[in-house]
Amino acid sequence: MWLFFTRRLRMWLILTVLVPLGTGLLRRVGRGLERRHGPTSVSRTLLKAGDLGDRARSTLRGGRQAH
Repeated sequence: MWLFFTRRLRMWLILTVLVPLGTGLLRRVGRGLERRHGPTSVSRTLLKAGDLGDRARSTLRGGRQAH
């Protein structure tokens, strides 16, 4: 079924559905690790990856980046 979607529609689906789910999952795992073991390099990396996905999505949508 994926083959029947146009390239633009596939990219839109990835950016609007899969990226937010992925970044939310990374952030949730990072927070869970911090709650159990305190801040570690792994938990900080997971939280940063979640934030990076949000920034990339807002940039692709044409939003401004906060400096």
